[in-house]
Amino acid sequence: MSVFCLFLRKHFLQTMAFIGCSYAKRVVEVNRIYDEYSRTGLPNRTIWRKYIWPVYGISEKTFYNYINAAANPAIAAKGEALQLSLF
Repeated sequence: MSVFCLFLRKHFLQTMAFIGCSYAKRVVEVNRIYDEYSRTGLPNRTIWRKYIWPVYGISEKTFYNYINAAANPAIAAKGEALQLSLF
């Protein structure tokens, strides 16, 4: 591997190791909105375009990453801890 590839790998691993509270909070909020409107039968793109993008300004790919991140137990635990600390 080149030095640059090693640098990128190290940076990626460090970034993934640290997930802040603001990220977990956004994931929880985006998933709450998604769950609310997906039950009504709206397509994902419509949910993103009407309800997610105007508030959070994230791309559609990031929106899908947030939906998938909710399945990650580490982020879900951090989101639950954040919800409990608010009360």
